[in-house]
This record gives sequence, structure tokens and C-alpha cells, in this order.
Amino acid sequence: MIYSVRTTVGQEKTVADMITRRAKQQNAPIYSVSIIDNLRGYVLVESESEVVVRTAIFDMSHVKGVISGSMEMKDVAHLFEAKPILSGVEVGALIELVAGPFKGERGKVKRIDNTKEEITIELIESAVPIPITVKSNYIKVIDKGKGK
Repeated sequence: MIYSVRTTVGQEKTVADMITRRAKQQNAPIYSVSIIDNLRGYVLVESESEVVVRTAIFDMSHVKGVISGSMEMKDVAHLFEAKPILSGVEVGALIELVAGPFKGERGKVKRIDNTKEEITIELIESAVPIPITVKSNYIKVIDKGKGK
């Protein structure tokens, strides 16, 4: 069964590492500990009972508790499916940078490199159009259609 452990947002990896370490120390029957990117503030723990999970997280920092009840793998399988990051992006789409040195800037997609998961964009508000290449997780699509 899979149990949801509530954590402080942004501390999911830390909590997952601490749960894994404690499970090994206590030789607890915890089979897996998972972090899902889209599921902020939660860590999924696979174990045979809720008591095992509660024992493993007892008095652990950044842990807010365990959600009562369990889930089966079929309930959360869709969270583990790999989705192509660049599926909704086309050449000419209008995007906004959400990370990196140009955070907050808007641009137009000029080229997409699916193998490296990189996008070359041209910043809209710059005086001189300079193409920059960024990782695909640095962008947020504003307009999927052809940008102007």
C-alpha cells in the first residue's frame, strides 16, 4: 500500500532521504519512497502498514504528518508516467522564463531541441534580438499558437 506523507513545501527530497535512511537503520518494511514533481508538499511511501510509516517519520523535521488511509498503485500510477516535457511547445509560441538569469522575461520560440530538451528563444523586450538557449523546465508557455 502507498501512504502520503505531508511535508514542508520544498523539503520533499530532504524528507525522502531521511525516511530512507531511517528505514534502513530500523530495518523497517518500507519498499519505496517517491517524490513527484507536480505533487508539492507530499512524499509517497510504499509500505505494508500505516503504523510502519508513522514509526519511520516520528519526530522528523519538515514532516507534518501522514494522510489517513492508503492508496493502491493503480490510484497513483498516472503520477509516475513520463510525459514529454516539450509536448505543448511549438516554434513561434510565446513563453515566459521562470528560472535562470532572464527570469520573468518573455520570448518567442525559435528552435526546439528534443534530444537535449533545450529551447532557443528570442527575447521580445530586448533592444537587439539575441537568441538564447535554455532548458525546457525554465519556461512556461503563455500562448501555444504562433507568436507575433
